[in-house]
Amino acid sequence: MRITFLLPSDNLTGGNRVVAIYAQQLMARGHEVLVVTCAPDRLSPREMLRAVRKRDWQSLKNHWSPPTGHIALSGVPHKILERPRAITAADVPDADILIATWWETAMWMHTMPQSKGRKVHLIQGYEIWLDPKVVAQVHGALQLPNLKIAISSDLKHTIEEKLGPTGIHVVPNAVDLTQFTAPPRAMQAAPTVGFIYAHAAIKGADICTRACELARQQIPNLQVVAFGADQPSAALPLPSGTDYCYRPPQTQLKEIYARCDAWLFGSRLDSFGLPILEAMACRTPVIAVPVGAAQDLLGDGTGVLVAKESPEAMAAAIVALCSQPAADWLARSDRAYAKAHGYSWNDAATRLLATLEQPGEAA
Repeated sequence: MRITFLLPSDNLTGGNRVVAIYAQQLMARGHEVLVVTCAPDRLSPREMLRAVRKRDWQSLKNHWSPPTGHIALSGVPHKILERPRAITAADVPDADILIATWWETAMWMHTMPQSKGRKVHLIQGYEIWLDPKVVAQVHGALQLPNLKIAISSDLKHTIEEKLGPTGIHVVPNAVDLTQFTAPPRAMQAAPTVGFIYAHAAIKGADICTRACELARQQIPNLQVVAFGADQPSAALPLPSGTDYCYRPPQTQLKEIYARCDAWLFGSRLDSFGLPILEAMACRTPVIAVPVGAAQDLLGDGTGVLVAKESPEAMAAAIVALCSQPAADWLARSDRAYAKAHGYSWNDAATRLLATLEQPGEAA
């Protein structure tokens, strides 16, 4: 089949990584794939001035030299528009399948003729968090006639709570099991936990930080590691002594996960939460709030689910997990590994292709 993906930009987000992996998987099966993205966003003059005043050098650097995104890194066929604008039918070749990956791309896709392919909306989030003013537009995009595929049952449930039944299919994400893996190991000599650091409040880094500080009241030698795409700031400091890796190479991530006895996931809003699976694949038990795919992945006792926005509950889970007998921790580590390695991107691509063959609404 000829399959085209529409993306608003190429960046290093989890959603773009998912599209890049699907594109690689589909090409490996003999399908002809193209990813079309808008040109990188640029700061307006007012935003540039604000960045200078705040000494936000990273934003200014990204403006002049945008970081290479997952699509470009993947090596799949990639068309980038000449400037930031909507993707139109003239930018897209005729194909069998046309897949939108963001609410705006779903709106653009809706106006395209049938020759561009059967219209599919790969829903990677309930995309209202960046701007509450777009709620009506997001809802409108989610109600367009097309085949809808969500990346987690929690995301499907969230959308249908708002809009009612919309015929959404679910195809869960996986992780690269060659990239994310680790041999069996014992607990660390000094109890160690980790999490992803990000300025965005929805990512919950403040919850993880506070949980670590509370847990140290009972485990004074608790070690903390973290990584992220943002530099730590005074407004959101890391726990004292944190070993922080800024924008680590992808090949280094499994080493970071494998250094930990527990991985923390405190996101306030997430459609899936790939770090949960990445940590599990590296034999690291996860302590998570019930957001995204956490309930599907951890609800059977593989990891630990804690109350949303409760550093106290997360801290109690850290203390309990790091204080359990070594044999119990090892058994939990093995279960996490087995669950993560029991579902691959090859499996996900098989499910995606099967879903693309499902009957759906006419475009």
